[in-house]
Order: sequence, then structure tokens, then C-alpha cells
Amino acid sequence: MKSLLKNVGVLFALLLTLTLQSSAENNSSVPQFKNINSKFILKGKESLDPRTIEKIDTMGKELFVKTGVNVYVYASNRYADKTFSDTKSKIEFIKSFETNLLKNLKDPYVLLTVSLQDQHVNMLSSDELKNVVDRDTILSSYIIPLLASYDKNSPEAKMSAGLLNGYSAVVESIAKSKGVKVDSIIHGSGRTFALIWKIIMYLIVALGLLAYFYALWKDKRKNK
Repeated sequence: MKSLLKNVGVLFALLLTLTLQSSAENNSSVPQFKNINSKFILKGKESLDPRTIEKIDTMGKELFVKTGVNVYVYASNRYADKTFSDTKSKIEFIKSFETNLLKNLKDPYVLLTVSLQDQHVNMLSSDELKNVVDRDTILSSYIIPLLASYDKNSPEAKMSAGLLNGYSAVVESIAKSKGVKVDSIIHGSGRTFALIWKIIMYLIVALGLLAYFYALWKDKRKNK
């Protein structure tokens, strides 16, 4: 129980860094944003929380120094100002768009891409890292739950939290495979959130089944 509470505390600490961080220098409750030009943010400076950019830059630099691997982020509200006649043409465009992004990246790399209006999130990696970082786990357990959460936070805030969570998980996976330790990663938060998310989903399914069988039982009683 103590371990669970500790991990939950880490999760809340992650979320609070995106909403409540204050400046110690000015002893003020207003966050002091920093203008950071990170090479790991290919696009997203205008959409992501500056504190997310700063943390990603810190993790990215430490990982690169210790392993030579670059982990990039391409975050956009929309990949292109165009409409599509059907889903197939939209998917083909996105695939082509991401392929062009990869042409400018040097191996080894991992690229996290998000487009809010296109409702698209993906993870791409160089060949040597495809078996090191599990794409489905990163997306389904660390990024998508935060992007899809129903709360009062803006889409940009959710994107910032999701990418920060996913980025840390990617860095941790690569560091582990290389036998090094990256001190700047966010420990435990993603796993805890994934567990909470799964529990919620299971509860929704269970309640749905209970409601269904209750309706059947009630209907049978009524027809007797």
C-alpha cells in the first residue's frame, strides 16, 4: 500500500509540474517560463508547455551523451492545412509526411509525433531500436491515456503531459538496453497512470455488463 501511494504521489508530482510550478527566485505563484531552443523538439515550441520542453531537453541531452541516441518530438495542432476525401487518403498523407520527417534524422533515433486536429499519435524509430522500445506500450500506456482523458485541461496541456510521460518512458527503455542510468527521467509515473487507466477501463466494462444482466433479469421478472 505504501508503495502504491508513493507511485501515485509521483504521478501527481508530474501533473503539478505542468500546472502549479512557481518561481523560487521571485517567491511568486506565477510560473517563470524559459525560452528554450531544444534540438529534440523538431516542432512544438509554440504548442508545448515550456517546462515540458525544458524537461525533455534535459532528458534528451543526458541520454545522447551516455548512449548516442537522439529522441525527438514533433508536436503540431495540424500537419497540413488541407482536407481529405476519406480516411484512406488522410492515412496515406500522414505516412508520407512522417517519412519525410525521418529523412532528416540520423541513426539511431526515436521520433514521437502528435497532431491534435488530425487525432494522430505515433512513434517511429531507426532499425536498431525497433526491438528496444515497444511502440504499442509507449503509446497505449504512457501517451494516449493522457491525451484522451476527460478533464478541464486544454488539448495542448494534455499533449504536453502525454509527450513528457512518453518521452521519459522511451528514454528509460533505451538507457536500460544500453546498460546506463539516466538520472533525469521521471520514475514510476507512467506505470502508475497506466495501472489506474486500466483499472478505470475494467470498471467501466464491469459496470456495463452488470447493467446489461440486471436489465435482462428485470425484464424476465416483468414477463413472469
